[in-house]
Amino acid sequence: MLALQFEGKQTMDSRVSTIYFLARRLGAWLLAVATAYLLASVTATQSVVRKLTAMGLEVPAADRLAMTLQDILGMANMFLPMVAFALLLAFMTAALLCRWLASWRLPLYALAGATALVMIHVILHLAFGLTPIAIARTGGGLALQGLAGAAGGICYILLIRRQASAEW
Repeated sequence: MLALQFEGKQTMDSRVSTIYFLARRLGAWLLAVATAYLLASVTATQSVVRKLTAMGLEVPAADRLAMTLQDILGMANMFLPMVAFALLLAFMTAALLCRWLASWRLPLYALAGATALVMIHVILHLAFGLTPIAIARTGGGLALQGLAGAAGGICYILLIRRQASAEW
């Protein structure tokens, strides 16, 4: 919907449509952050559980679930804001690139999400010499974290597409 302007002022309809547009994008971004964070957290926890079972310890399903939920809640203070900020920057960059590469929208957002999560771990390692999430200490684990970010990027673009098609 094009904004109507009279003498440089926006009409009420254009302001409402702008707010609606931004609210939809915010909702899609929040769901993408939740998706990426939950997948990254669950894969990190299950990696630790897998290493425990490889050492001969039996971890019942109830304990696996409890550990997973504890990690989701426990890492929220530190890791969730990092995921949110990284995905914000990545999605803004992808949106800019989509101006010239519109047909690459889905792969760009998937790549942006993957890059965002991988860069969290790389930057923490380079800046502080530590990798607080154990799974990111291996190449395979870092790739799994990237896949979690890619899932967040795909979630975002699918939600945006669904909202855009509902308007037509």
